[in-house]
Amino acid sequence: MSDPLTGPGQRDRQTVTPDGESALRHIDGLILRKPVNHVDHRGNVFEIYNGDTDMWPDPIVWIYSDIVFPGQIKGWARHEVKVDRYTLISGTLTMLLYDGREDSPTHGLAQAVTLSAMGVRQIQIPVGVWHLLFASTPEEVHFVNMPTQPYHHEAPDRILLPWDTDEIPVDVRHYLPKF
Repeated sequence: MSDPLTGPGQRDRQTVTPDGESALRHIDGLILRKPVNHVDHRGNVFEIYNGDTDMWPDPIVWIYSDIVFPGQIKGWARHEVKVDRYTLISGTLTMLLYDGREDSPTHGLAQAVTLSAMGVRQIQIPVGVWHLLFASTPEEVHFVNMPTQPYHHEAPDRILLPWDTDEIPVDVRHYLPKF
């Protein structure tokens, strides 16, 4: 008879600290933030912009709203000039990131980040980092972006690859929800 304590399997590894912070390696320059959330008997308010110079070192020059429908994938994309600064409004958003920057100390690192109302709600994606996103639950996801550069319609600062490209060594199918 097999001992259930020494049988087959793999010991789980630490993914968060006792304070709820990620214990996993992060892509260099990536900033994740849990904004202040004020809750009372009327509802809640969370702070999108509070002047924090770590999250907002550059001025706000452009703001747009985005919605991702369940089952849809946006990305892969990267920027050569602008930094994306997303704030989740509603839903649960999973982002896959890949550091393809040759000069980065985390070159080749892939990272999955989930934005939700209960945890990290803001992300700052450095220039040159590939990112892909999708709704993690069957509800649509609403977020706003406040990039460091305005969108230039005549010459967008966006390099695109299909979500299932072989150029980025991330198996996106592994992360996709099964609704």
